[in-house]
Amino acid sequence: MLKQKNAINLRKQVAPYEKPNTKNSVAQLINTLVPFILLWYLAYESLSISYLITLPLTIIGAGFLTRIFIIFHDCCHHSFFKNRKVNKIVGTITGILTLFPYHQWQHEHNIHHATSGNLNKRGTGDIWIMTVDEYLAASFWRRIIYRLYRNPIIMFGLGPIYVFLITNRFNRKGARFKERINLYITNLSITALAALLCWTVGWEAFLLVQGPIFFISGVAGIWLFYVQHQFEDSYFENEEEWDYVKAAIDGSSYYKLPKVLQWLTGNIGFHHIHHLSPRVPNYNLEDVHSIDSTFQNVQTITLTSSLRSLCFRLWDEESRTFISFRGIQKVKSKKNKVNAYLKSV
Repeated sequence: MLKQKNAINLRKQVAPYEKPNTKNSVAQLINTLVPFILLWYLAYESLSISYLITLPLTIIGAGFLTRIFIIFHDCCHHSFFKNRKVNKIVGTITGILTLFPYHQWQHEHNIHHATSGNLNKRGTGDIWIMTVDEYLAASFWRRIIYRLYRNPIIMFGLGPIYVFLITNRFNRKGARFKERINLYITNLSITALAALLCWTVGWEAFLLVQGPIFFISGVAGIWLFYVQHQFEDSYFENEEEWDYVKAAIDGSSYYKLPKVLQWLTGNIGFHHIHHLSPRVPNYNLEDVHSIDSTFQNVQTITLTSSLRSLCFRLWDEESRTFISFRGIQKVKSKKNKVNAYLKSV
């Protein structure tokens, strides 16, 4: 666990890595967008041969679309280019490709960073998490809705369709003028691009290529967001005890991925570094990870160990860990015994 005395020192160590390098950013745009477009074209051409060739190409294409989202993500933090206007332009374009409105997602994601791990400020830009006490006090129907929400088939199967295709198409309540305009521009551009491709290659070919790319990258995106805060010994505190640096270091995992997947996901596995300083460009995250043992001694998860997070459903404030729905019975029984004892005293 992070010691408070190290917090200020850690922020100082990270500061030199917060400056974007235009050369690196442009190179990343080229080595991401060009292969993605090429893969899309090859996948389309392969339809005339066999879909067994097309599908692997769409899977790789989905990896590059995930990497495009990381560029979009960095632009939202103004960490990809030094100039904010350039970040906005590139962010809007990559947002069109990934189906995300720039200003709206930027607003919600900034709230996520400012409140991650804060039990009193959940609900914006995060995964729905209930505590054990909240679940036990909830109505029957609220429990059912929560169980459905946390079901992996719904979260990772229907989640990409609901979030990317539906909720991203509407303005949030209270959206400012520039945010609303940006969403309209994004929606019109997505429609125009899809229409152009359907007119050029045919709607069947468009769906056969773009469908898997969209769905696989969507599943990957939700999975990454889910697993990087849903691990056994994560960090959640009430407002009066919550600390930003501890939430970043103790409440965000280091997702140690194979190098190929690390590259395709834009180093987002160094999520503890990203939450400590969102201004660090994705291509600098690994460098920051290596400068201090505190960064290296955080909760580390791998592809195999991360699968355990699928069983995590509720946050138990007493044991300070995630538990499954089956585990709720043990907690409930323990609470009943404690209450019975207190009444008898």
